[in-house]
Amino acid sequence: MGVDREDSEDAEPREAVRRRWAMDTRPLRRPAYRRLWGSTVVTAVGSQLTAVAVPLQVYDITGSSVWVGYASLAGLLPLVVFALWGGAVADRMDRRTLLIVGDTGIAVTSLLLWAQAIAGLDSVAALMILLAVQQAFFGLEAPARSASIPRLVPVGELPAANALGSTVSQTGMLVGPLLAGALIPVIGLAELYLIDALALGVAVWADWRLPALPPLGGPSAAARSGWREIVAGFRYMAAHTVLLLSFVADIIAMVLGMPRALFPQLASETFASHGEGFALGLLYAAIPVGAVLGGLGSGTFSRARRHGLLVIASVVVWGLAIMGFGLSGSLWVALVFLVVAGVADMVSMVFRGAILLSAATDEMRGRMQGVFTVVVAGGPRLADALHGAGGSAFGPRVAIAVGGGLVVVGALALAAAPGLRRHRV
Repeated sequence: MGVDREDSEDAEPREAVRRRWAMDTRPLRRPAYRRLWGSTVVTAVGSQLTAVAVPLQVYDITGSSVWVGYASLAGLLPLVVFALWGGAVADRMDRRTLLIVGDTGIAVTSLLLWAQAIAGLDSVAALMILLAVQQAFFGLEAPARSASIPRLVPVGELPAANALGSTVSQTGMLVGPLLAGALIPVIGLAELYLIDALALGVAVWADWRLPALPPLGGPSAAARSGWREIVAGFRYMAAHTVLLLSFVADIIAMVLGMPRALFPQLASETFASHGEGFALGLLYAAIPVGAVLGGLGSGTFSRARRHGLLVIASVVVWGLAIMGFGLSGSLWVALVFLVVAGVADMVSMVFRGAILLSAATDEMRGRMQGVFTVVVAGGPRLADALHGAGGSAFGPRVAIAVGGGLVVVGALALAAAPGLRRHRV
């Protein structure tokens, strides 16, 4: 029997649509990249267990969201310093070695977090010190991990490799908190740290199996990656308005509108009728759910050309959604607003990344990405301290709603600056 021509022509467009939406998995055919990606799969969930356990343990010890914010802030300075320095080091030594050192250090600190929880130390100071050390190792490791990818896959597969990594990270942020909420009533909080440490052991094993990744170009090339070049990157950013304003947009959204420091208090007080651990897991997972949904539907907006305007619009939507979350007395309504906020955050990330790649010259893109890492990592931690203090002074729901309103005001102020609003491809 022959195939009807009309059916064949109909099948071809359907296949084209499927390929446009389906994830490109070609990089997974590369054994070295597959090992690196596999270690990320394992640690993405484990790291989120620790990310839930630390603030919950701090809140259990102190009963204060202020201390939850302070604990998060304790890891900010080491992360910033070691992320910037780690980027320079990653250009001067074998990146495989740096990955092994960084992941081993994170694993050891996770074991120490487990030990202090098992011992019933109940010391916020010890938690903050261990968190600071762990964030320092993460800052040292993260630039080497990202910088290794172009050495493991061809240039044409870099976008696919980045998409695979981003999907894993968002999925970890979704599954990890839900798993933490389910495990805490069964095995206790301390064991979350131990699971993370075991997952990191798998990551270290995967790092050992990577090929050597020494600097390309010899010592002279490595010498060009130092603190002077990092400072030059900041100067470049300050001189290019659209880059600077895109970072400001993210700072406004995250610092004023990221309410995660208040999740333990909300789970314990406002949504306690649903079970504290259950509610806490859902709160932590809701924004990543929205981000994943936004990523899956990114074909609906990724071809837009007015990138600057869409950054501003997505920040406004984020602020409005956070306001709605703060005003919600129902857990399920609150979760819907957080999911909407996650979609808006994904849209913002897509177009801020596009602005960075299109507005910066090639020789500055690496340093701009370093600044981007600091902003993305630092903004939520500053938000933890700000929201912790605001929640203690005015109550969590008021602090969240006011923060969301300030995000909207800040985004509208950015709209008055033509440098970002008029930027397009």
